[in-house]
Amino acid sequence: MSSPYRYGQFHEGPDPLAPPYDVRAAVDALGDGVLAGQTPREALRDLLRQGLQGRRGLDALRREARRRREEARSRGRLDGTLEEVRALLDRAVGEERAELFPDPSDDARFRETQLDALPADPARGVRELSSYEWRSPQARATFQELQDLLRREVLDSRFRGMKQAMESPDPQAMARVKDMLNDLNAMLEADARGEHTQEAFEGFMRRHGDLFPDDPQDLDELVDALARRAAAAERMMQSLTPEQRDELAALAAQALADLDLAQEMDRLSSALRQRRPDLDWQGRQRMRGDEPLGMGDATSALEDLADLEELEATLGQDYRGADLDDVDEEAVRRALGRSAVDDLRALKELERELERQGYLQREGGRLELTPRAVRRLGQTALRRVFADLDGAGRGGHDVHDAGAAGERTGATRPWRFGDEQPVDVVRTLSNAVRRTGGGRPIRLDVEDFEVVETERRTTAAVCLLVDLSYSMVLRDTWAAAKQTALALHSLATTQFPQDAVQLIGFSSYARPLRPAELAGLEADMVQGTNLQHALMLAGRFLDEHRGAEPVVMVVTDGEPTAHLLPDGRPWFAWPPEPETITATVAEVDRMTRRGAVLNVFLLDDDPRLRAFVQEVARRNGGRVLSPSPERLGAYVVDDYLRSRRGRRGRGRRAS
Repeated sequence: MSSPYRYGQFHEGPDPLAPPYDVRAAVDALGDGVLAGQTPREALRDLLRQGLQGRRGLDALRREARRRREEARSRGRLDGTLEEVRALLDRAVGEERAELFPDPSDDARFRETQLDALPADPARGVRELSSYEWRSPQARATFQELQDLLRREVLDSRFRGMKQAMESPDPQAMARVKDMLNDLNAMLEADARGEHTQEAFEGFMRRHGDLFPDDPQDLDELVDALARRAAAAERMMQSLTPEQRDELAALAAQALADLDLAQEMDRLSSALRQRRPDLDWQGRQRMRGDEPLGMGDATSALEDLADLEELEATLGQDYRGADLDDVDEEAVRRALGRSAVDDLRALKELERELERQGYLQREGGRLELTPRAVRRLGQTALRRVFADLDGAGRGGHDVHDAGAAGERTGATRPWRFGDEQPVDVVRTLSNAVRRTGGGRPIRLDVEDFEVVETERRTTAAVCLLVDLSYSMVLRDTWAAAKQTALALHSLATTQFPQDAVQLIGFSSYARPLRPAELAGLEADMVQGTNLQHALMLAGRFLDEHRGAEPVVMVVTDGEPTAHLLPDGRPWFAWPPEPETITATVAEVDRMTRRGAVLNVFLLDDDPRLRAFVQEVARRNGGRVLSPSPERLGAYVVDDYLRSRRGRRGRGRRAS
């Protein structure tokens, strides 16, 4: 029997069995920025700029765009058409003079006089020679070559690729151009009246699509291409000297008039300006190359230059509301190639996957780390802290006890009177069999019993009070404080889940902080170090966990300069007023009565600050430590582990 199943390539969307996009390295790189003090948005911006997993970042793509821009600027001079027109005009006149010189007739002398009287301005010279009856076949052909050149260059400056379409001076080709312009203007006018349809555009492309090598898919795409080209042509004219601009404008107007296209081109230019007023229609560009460029090539160079400048700006992402979706993949492909598009798509996919896999979330326009990302960041911070800790300095933090409610250690021991641990049945029966030599029934004796050894873990209520005042940024200690808080939270929640942890930030006010909020938090741009309010919040938290060992740690770089008034408003004064110090010390005394020891980590050696915290230590019995910002995490985590062992493990007060 044949199998009812068929196997083949899956064609109905992304491969459902493909492994998920691995963003762990990206989260770690993102975390490095956050732990260094950046917000999640700033860290993501730097990650996208640097690139990841073998892909170029935005900075590398931007450098490539800048290099291409300099290449475009060095492509040549903008007056190439004028130079070529002058050369062809001089050649035609020279060939005509050579034909007239041997002829002794008055007509030949009269024609020579006409040639001598030609104006120096090439546009006026071309206009006067347009009605001249050439005697020399070579001169007539050269002048026709000049007119064909003008026709191609003028059209190519408005329609990219038109030069190739107009290589043949076939009158039918010119008629097709006229028909195309007439149909295009009619289509734009219908669209302005709200009467345009996609079917009308497709009909237009069936008739004239070979004149548009970029193959636009709708009217908006066509208008965008034509408007950019027209704006570049205007900038090309503005970038010439006034004399060159006047000469070239006169030559272009004459060419269009000769082709009977002036009116249609004016209609098109007006419509394009109305639809894309945002484009730069009057700018000037300096080209540094030596190669003379025709009008079409010069317009292409300036169009490419504008595209590269715009691409460089969007790749920089330095403007308000910047987003990777602002970067046009088609513009990247045209300017930098397919590999750059692949790199850009990888960056966009990375940003999407960070959100899809639950590491980033957007709340009210803000980019925030999710709890999942914060856990990973906390683990990273904790690894760094433990790498900084001395192995001998950590100490044990568990109390081995006879309580049955503890956690199993994996070991057993003989039963003792009063033990409440569970009996290890297997070890107990094995002891009886070895003692009696086997047989049934198995007779147990007191000495056969073994119990499972357990440990009872102490429970702590941990409060970490972190100074959020702007001085923390100025002294470059904010990043260390943020990393320390994340490391402590990770340690407490992963290794001591029975502990209750509260992070409190304080500046003019104090407030509890969620770990996800802390990761993306910036220091407050306000005045005030309200330690009194922070201690009040910590006290309320400890009161909610009265049965736990209180652990209170303060990270600050300044003495108290603010306190709460009776109506709840903060009061700031510098230098600190006696009322602020009195209110703060009152909260310290309340902490002391709760049995909570305050350990203060100083991040500045200001004498006034040191005197204040020494007084706090004297009244409370806590410790004062002055770690460097790099060692702050190790000090705080080590202090937490010491404090968890209870009063017996705190040791003496140190400063």
